[in-house]
Amino acid sequence: MPSFSLPPINDNPDGGWGPSSSNTPDQFKFKDIPYAPYSKSDKLGRFADWNDLSSDNRQSAVGIPSAQSARGGGPGGRRRDGNQAFGSGTASAFAYFHVEDESSFSLVDNKAAAPRRGGAFTRGRGAPRGGAGYGARGGARGGRGGPGGRGGQNQRGGRRGWRDWEKNNRTRESSVVISPQWSMLEEIEFHRLAKLRLEVDEPEELDSYGRLFAYDKSYDRVTTKTERPLQLVDRIKYNTTTSDDPVIQDLVGKNVAKVYTTDVILSVLMCAPRSVYPWDIVIVREGNNLFFDKRDGGPFDTVTVNENAADPPQDPTPPNPNNPSEKTTTPEVASINTATSLSLEATYINQNFGFQSVIENPPPPAVDFAHPNPFYGPEETEPLASCGYRYRLFDLGITEDEDIKICVRTEVDAYSPGQGNPREGQGLVTIRALNEFDPRSQGAGGAPDWRSKLDSQRGAVVATEMKNNSCKLAKWTVQSVLAGAELMKIGYISRANPRDNTRHVILSTASMRPTDFAAQLNVSLANGWGIVRTVTDMCMKMPEGKYVLVKDPNKPVIRLYSVPLEAFTGDDEEGEAFEGDE
Repeated sequence: MPSFSLPPINDNPDGGWGPSSSNTPDQFKFKDIPYAPYSKSDKLGRFADWNDLSSDNRQSAVGIPSAQSARGGGPGGRRRDGNQAFGSGTASAFAYFHVEDESSFSLVDNKAAAPRRGGAFTRGRGAPRGGAGYGARGGARGGRGGPGGRGGQNQRGGRRGWRDWEKNNRTRESSVVISPQWSMLEEIEFHRLAKLRLEVDEPEELDSYGRLFAYDKSYDRVTTKTERPLQLVDRIKYNTTTSDDPVIQDLVGKNVAKVYTTDVILSVLMCAPRSVYPWDIVIVREGNNLFFDKRDGGPFDTVTVNENAADPPQDPTPPNPNNPSEKTTTPEVASINTATSLSLEATYINQNFGFQSVIENPPPPAVDFAHPNPFYGPEETEPLASCGYRYRLFDLGITEDEDIKICVRTEVDAYSPGQGNPREGQGLVTIRALNEFDPRSQGAGGAPDWRSKLDSQRGAVVATEMKNNSCKLAKWTVQSVLAGAELMKIGYISRANPRDNTRHVILSTASMRPTDFAAQLNVSLANGWGIVRTVTDMCMKMPEGKYVLVKDPNKPVIRLYSVPLEAFTGDDEEGEAFEGDE
């Protein structure tokens, strides 16, 4: 007879249930097995339930998918027990992650599919009247029979998700290349900037330079039926950075302030929470003085277009260097409606509209400020544009003991005849221009056709521009307020042909007071000054050197970096080019 021997019994000397940790082999200790996290929302379902099971449930209990479970569970597509899968709320440690670079993937065929015939999606006569969620006019338009009484989310005004899969959601590149040698010092989110406040008193005018021409009031009477062509006017207008300004260099010697900048740079900083596109400001600390500068060829030299639109204009995707087939492909001609092309076009329109809308030949005569243009040398031969520079001093101190003043070089473009003495800051005008490219192209932001709506529904046009160009209009308004201008003229300029970006016409001109327009745009100057004071205090705590304030290209964040003193100079750029050639 075969003998029976008892298996070894591992007694737990600790007196508890289960095997002892000292007697348990390693293979039962779950050694070297990664931990699968779970959350409190995860539910632990049954492993197998053999009680009162139907044939389908017996199959699914032993791992055989039934026809009903393949459709999503019980009747109506629901799970029978209502329990979610274990660990579904978190990333599993055993999951597969695809790490292969798919940046070279491109859509070969993006043609629209043929419309389906019949059913709830048909727009014609075969559409059901008032179906579930599609209404009486069919699914694509959305009817009046769906949820909410007017088609719910499928109604005409709610087509936000239409063809979202076909949009190019590429990430933007930074306005400046972040070098590995740079060290990040601070990072501030936009929602923190929006909470800052600082009330600033009226500024003190230090000096004024330049010559102003009178604004031509006939442009206020232009309509879409009496449009005027935009002319190419050959004039010189300077946009010199802060450190290269000879007047500011003299003011630094007199120690009139601690911070020096221009209205163009300061407006970007004050309107930072509205910005979407990347930008950067070079900050130099010398002793107790701060200089806010711009880079040559940076974002301050051009004008953005529809920056705040839901689907802003985009540049074409650059070729992938890892794909040899793209290197040999002949590059296509750049579209005139890309972000870069539209920015250059808007800059051209702004300059020429300001040059054209002034009266150069008296009457009325030109007005000279206290000093001539500080940037126009004796060797220059081209005529100067109408421009006046006002150097103004703002006090950022919170208490009387604080001595934190900022000197700002502001600009005005013309003066309004009969509005007072421009030499005393009366009747000063800033001139800007909004441009229309093609209402049907990508990036138009749902803008109405100006030629048909500008005269009859100007409010709709203005509201759309305030939505799509919120940051640009806010910066223009802040610049006008800083300069002490009484009026701001905004021209509405469109292409003569939507497919030609070289010929433009002036359709209308709007006149508004900067302080009133700032209230319409919900621009808070107190918030802007609070941002300036915060950045100033942050830089004053740093040692002497050069820094750069960078807006993240894809996130609402600004970062402060410490950079070498030779950064952004001609020698540094030549060295980088030489290294690239090697």
